[in-house]
Amino acid sequence: MKEKSAIVVGGSLGGLLAANILHRAGWDVQVYERVAEELEGRGAGIVTHPELMSALEMAGVVIDDTIGISVKERVTLNLDGSVCQKQEMPQILTAWGRLYSVLKAAFPLERYHNGKQLTSFSQDDNSATVTFSDNTTSTAALLIAADGVRSTVRSTLLPSAKPQYAGYVAWRGLVEESVLSARTLKELFPYFAFGLPPQEQMIAYPVAGKNNSVKPGTRRFNFVWYRPAEESTTLRDLTTDASGKVWSDGIPPPLIRASVLSNARKAAHDVLAPQFAEVVEKTESLFFQPIFDLESEQLAFGRIALLGDAAFVARPHCGMGVTKAGGDAVALAKALAQTSSVPAALKVYEQERRSFGAFIVEHARALGAYMQSQLLTEHEREMAELYRSADAIMRETAIAPKGYHASQV
Repeated sequence: MKEKSAIVVGGSLGGLLAANILHRAGWDVQVYERVAEELEGRGAGIVTHPELMSALEMAGVVIDDTIGISVKERVTLNLDGSVCQKQEMPQILTAWGRLYSVLKAAFPLERYHNGKQLTSFSQDDNSATVTFSDNTTSTAALLIAADGVRSTVRSTLLPSAKPQYAGYVAWRGLVEESVLSARTLKELFPYFAFGLPPQEQMIAYPVAGKNNSVKPGTRRFNFVWYRPAEESTTLRDLTTDASGKVWSDGIPPPLIRASVLSNARKAAHDVLAPQFAEVVEKTESLFFQPIFDLESEQLAFGRIALLGDAAFVARPHCGMGVTKAGGDAVALAKALAQTSSVPAALKVYEQERRSFGAFIVEHARALGAYMQSQLLTEHEREMAELYRSADAIMRETAIAPKGYHASQV
């Protein structure tokens, strides 16, 4: 076994960022993804930050005009479709599939393994070993758990660190630019757009289209529509499939009942501006995800490190999820380069990234407080009032929060 060898469990964006950065630093890296098929068609829109671009460059990705779509202004629409407020705020918006494709292309194909479901893992003073459902094993000096919010590694090492439901869900979808009306193309598509019904929020912006095309006419419009859903009643109904099975952690999109989808499209016409309602109506693959908070009190366990959503999950409002995973990957690589042993390096990594992860989770919780059906604390009520206005939401959503510094990534 090589001293500079690593196993990455989880082949999504966080895992690929870490794998590419370590591979380029001379590490022998193998990535194991539980899903058997390719992941490229999954996911939706992603907001970029300069720190994410730096992490991508360290991972070997060439940053050019095809990485995303540049949007210059933000706009909030009233219920009747008129403009409530505009704000100049240039930003590059991309798609999950685009980032996955460039990160996957940068990593050696023979080192990325699909259909590898982790069943157990162990470690000793010199190595970590993983076992998969097909009875194969792999051993390396370092194990990076980048296996997401339902991480098998984290649930074993930190059984008390569980996702906590936030009280609302996010309806999501992508609609083809070519099917939108002239009005919506003019008044909505060029912007990072917001709608603010009581206790709800709609955000939407353009992203690349099929085959990652950014050519006008071939792009897509991505949206996230937050709606309160009481856990024992509304959420339970939403996550119940046609057979009666309840998927409390999130129902697979193909299993969402037709009546649930129909009700969501009707609600869009009732509570959103006409331009937003059209986007929801014309989205073919409409789905929703329950929103969760997750915090891990520990990231380093000997030769095992938690990274990305396996460590912390912040609500999407600050748009820092992939950027945080990139920052984790950069910090881990730097710690490994500057420290004599893997366990010591992981302690350095933990010290830097644990406080940052907790900070981002708390900031995102504050941004989403006014959408919770029940505000339990005085602090939550204060945050709800602070972030209720169109000006505050446009200024703070998907922007690196105050107190955040690029040096942390």
